Amino acid sequence: MADIEAKRIVDLSHVIEHGMMTYKGLPGPHICDFWEREGTAANYDDGSTFQIGRIDMVANTGTYLDSPFHRYADGLDLADLPLPSLADLPGIVIRRPWENGLAIDPAAFEGRDVRGAAVLVHTGWDRHWRSEAYFGDHPFVTSEAADWLVANGAALVGIDSCNIDNMHVRARPVHTKLLGADIPICEHMTALGSLPDEGFRFSAVPPKIKCMGTFPVRAYAVLG
Repeated sequence: MADIEAKRIVDLSHVIEHGMMTYKGLPGPHICDFWEREGTAANYDDGSTFQIGRIDMVANTGTYLDSPFHRYADGLDLADLPLPSLADLPGIVIRRPWENGLAIDPAAFEGRDVRGAAVLVHTGWDRHWRSEAYFGDHPFVTSEAADWLVANGAALVGIDSCNIDNMHVRARPVHTKLLGADIPICEHMTALGSLPDEGFRFSAVPPKIKCMGTFPVRAYAVLG
């Protein structure tokens, strides 16, 4: 019991709500009832009622994970991703407040042991979530930093910004390099400021869907 009490779970995901915008230019989710409670009572002698929901959304909604298939036609899709690459990973946090500069280069990671770890970049940009400012000039990882993360064996890379690449230029080198090395990417994270620099376990597991490269996750960390 003492072991259980010592553990704390930190939710690192945004809530998905009807009509919300995650990425400018993509439609928000449509969430509704497929079965309404009022219509189901007649089906059961004990008056039980049930709701079955329906959601229509693009895959890049809320806090989501990119698999290699998102970038590469022959890359691992969501169904092919091995669970050890997504769940119960040792986690480390890289602190790079966006006020100190938007480009996150290799110097931010040097000196940290990232091999086999989920590397979560805490910029504080999530404070702008659901605002126009969120889609402006934003923190991003540089191409050189992506090379460093691949060379040093990162298992997964996450960020609390709207894109791990600079979305205001017409190239995506970080997606290209990380997903090309089978390193999943978790974007639109939140609450990374609630985590210690290291000493926690991280999970971000999407549904097991064939021929799909991205899907929302309930990303979380277990401390203690």
